Amino acid sequence: MTAVGIPGPPLPRTGSTREHVERALGPKIAKRLDTFEDGTYFISAGSWARLLSWFVDIVVYLVLVAVGLVALVVASPDASGETIGLTVLGLLVVVPPLYGVFFGNGRVLAAMLTGTRLVRLKDGSRIGLTAWWAMLVRTILFPLLIAVVALGSAVGVAGSLRRISIDEDATRQLQRLGVPTGLHTA
Repeated sequence: MTAVGIPGPPLPRTGSTREHVERALGPKIAKRLDTFEDGTYFISAGSWARLLSWFVDIVVYLVLVAVGLVALVVASPDASGETIGLTVLGLLVVVPPLYGVFFGNGRVLAAMLTGTRLVRLKDGSRIGLTAWWAMLVRTILFPLLIAVVALGSAVGVAGSLRRISIDEDATRQLQRLGVPTGLHTA
């Protein structure tokens, strides 16, 4: 993959870049200016956009599980309670990776609705073949994370981010200003 941004070393992380972005795109967008680990710039997605994106993904996930359950009941109306219970458990684990298969470019229904894209924090590249894992984390493990963070902070467990949601339109505007960004094609 090649970067769409202007080649060369990234602009210095001084007030000048932030001021340039603020003049061109406004103070709200300039506040969300950040850099990937490789030094290229991006505009992070706003808190509401990230929350709405996650919420839509959860709703789609639950709807797909419900569709699977209805399909089982229609196909086998005399299925036992145990069979239905095991199927629901299976669907809860299998649906996120299947949904994630369509997520390799970082955009599913939720991202399209919110104008965001999930990218690698390292360099802004698309998540590609690990998208199934990202969706599993988003729909199953992330809700569990809320409880784990509360417990983890009490015992001092820390983690690190590997992916981040960016504001795709604002990052493209940043790119048009001549600021090197981590947006990738393909």
